[in-house]
Amino acid sequence: MVALSHSGALRPLHPLHAILLAFPFPLFTGALASDFAYRASFHIQWANFSSWLIAGGLLVGGFALLWALINLFRRGPARKGRLAVYFVVLLAMWGLGFVNALVHAKDAWATMPEGLYLSAITTLLALVAAWIGYSGFRTGDVR
Repeated sequence: MVALSHSGALRPLHPLHAILLAFPFPLFTGALASDFAYRASFHIQWANFSSWLIAGGLLVGGFALLWALINLFRRGPARKGRLAVYFVVLLAMWGLGFVNALVHAKDAWATMPEGLYLSAITTLLALVAAWIGYSGFRTGDVR
């Protein structure tokens, strides 16, 4: 028989928070892919695609960041360790994504190689945030 222990268990992600967390990684990955395409072809439209994908990642990532901040203050002090790391990774993702958006706002020729590097780091941070967000929040342990 399976028994669930709820004494030390964390609550799962709210479904809306899970949906918001699902968007930044593919959007920032698309921006990274279009940066690689721009680097290979120097066709300016690829830089425009990157700018729009970064803006979308920042918009949805900002709502996920806000939700994580609210969860950080709502939970008890014993549960804040993982939530604090999750919030800090989301904050770093959003902050570097904003700097990346500023870099991509320059002339297309001036975005390389900084835009490519920032897109890679932002994509990695989005992956880490999604990993922490989806893997660490469960309803109970199996005995």
